[in-house]
Amino acid sequence: DVWFDSGSMPYAQWHYPFENKEMIDQGTAFPADYIAEGVDQTRGWFYTLHAISTLVFDSISYKNVVSNGLVLDKNGQKMSKRLGNAVDPFETIDQYGADATRWYMISNANPWDNLKFDLDGIGEVQRKFFGTLHNTYSFFSLYANIDDYKNEEDPIPLNERAELDRWILSELNSLIREVDAFYEDYEPTKATRAISEFVQEKLSNWYVRLCRRRFWKGEYQKDKIAAYQTLWECLLSITQLAAPVAPFYSDRLYQDLTENTATKKSVSVHLSSFPKVNPDTIDTALENRINKARNITSLALSLRKKEQIKVRQPLQTLMIAVNGPEEKSEIEKIQAQLRSEVNVKSIELIDDDSNILVKEIKPNFKALGPRFGKNMGQVVGKIKAFGEAEIKTLEREQKINISLNEKNVILELSEVEITSKDIEGWLVAHGNGLTVALDITLTEDLINEGIARELVNRIQNIRKDAGLEVTDKIDISFLANGDLKDRIENNSTYIRSETLGEKIYFPEKMNDGTEVEFDDIKTQITIKKI
Repeated sequence: DVWFDSGSMPYAQWHYPFENKEMIDQGTAFPADYIAEGVDQTRGWFYTLHAISTLVFDSISYKNVVSNGLVLDKNGQKMSKRLGNAVDPFETIDQYGADATRWYMISNANPWDNLKFDLDGIGEVQRKFFGTLHNTYSFFSLYANIDDYKNEEDPIPLNERAELDRWILSELNSLIREVDAFYEDYEPTKATRAISEFVQEKLSNWYVRLCRRRFWKGEYQKDKIAAYQTLWECLLSITQLAAPVAPFYSDRLYQDLTENTATKKSVSVHLSSFPKVNPDTIDTALENRINKARNITSLALSLRKKEQIKVRQPLQTLMIAVNGPEEKSEIEKIQAQLRSEVNVKSIELIDDDSNILVKEIKPNFKALGPRFGKNMGQVVGKIKAFGEAEIKTLEREQKINISLNEKNVILELSEVEITSKDIEGWLVAHGNGLTVALDITLTEDLINEGIARELVNRIQNIRKDAGLEVTDKIDISFLANGDLKDRIENNSTYIRSETLGEKIYFPEKMNDGTEVEFDDIKTQITIKKI
């Protein structure tokens, strides 16, 4: 887009008519695509530029206006020297960088809205977006260097890649289409939020986490190559999508991803073409299915957190209420993912119409008050009288008709709160139209497996502290006897497979072991590289 600020009209900006005359006369740079300035310039420049342009060129001066809001302090007050609440922009950029500052300001509020500026918000952007993106690239580069991956193999056909590869590429192309439309419509806030959500929740927290084993285990064959190609494509496209808002970091990451191994040279992201949507990769049904798995996982993990049961502690059963055969079939396809993510032994699907999980509804007073005012009492009474049929209609249709003072009124789902009653031995959660119940009963076998998982985590930390390569095999020694020794031996296969352990020993004494303590378990561990 061609743009200009209020300080120079487009023809002055291009030194017309002494230079670039054809750009103005032929319409290449005039009228400008947009102008950006504060709302106080409505009469001063927005109007004046059009008036001058019409007189001189018989044309409007610009096609769109982005009217900037004010930057306020974190309490909503206008920054001023008198109040001493102004933030030094140069100190801020020195501390956090231009990209993080810009990303925070654009993602936090629309450019035309006032922004409550908080330095802590920039720090959060650094950690959550740029930190996550950096860690994802670091993960990719670590294993790519180990396997000597150079992105020189022929692309693995989409239908021969793993389901998670196809899902993230579908999500990526949906993101490209969405972000392109946001930029085109002068909606940078929506664009940055969509990019952030993709990087943090979908790419890092789901795809990379679930595919980690594909990178560090197995031979350098088709499946591993497909994983590398998929992650590389995602990272490359993200640099191009984010470049308009984070030009410096995006350029560095793009060059790291595209550096020619022979010449050690690469081009700038700003000289590359904006990514185009590949409609063949978009699979809406697959996106819905995996995202349903993410929603179910989130609900189940919230129950673990509520009961303070660690994710490493296996549980027996997750019960999911399904609404009809189509949803049942959909969830059956993601059962393996759910068992792994929630760390349960089995998934039980029950009919949503059953009486096992009883739903309750209550009014959302904050939403209802401003709308219904003095009639709120009547509305609350009707909501409290709702039964299972009305609740299901609200969940399915996102709204329901009620009669109020002899008139039909539409009640929105956001105006109520739907929950589910806990049942003995289970915890129940409800959200996004889904209801799940988690069996929180712990048997001896489940407890022992949980201990094994905790020990694996501690061994992995010891490996890392010792500077071992991810491919190094080890022998493991535990200072353990009696009950703990039996628990470890019963889960020795799992412990060894997860830590690249060859043998497990139980010496009677240990002088240089790493002390490990959790719950009621206390031991020492040593490892030896083979």
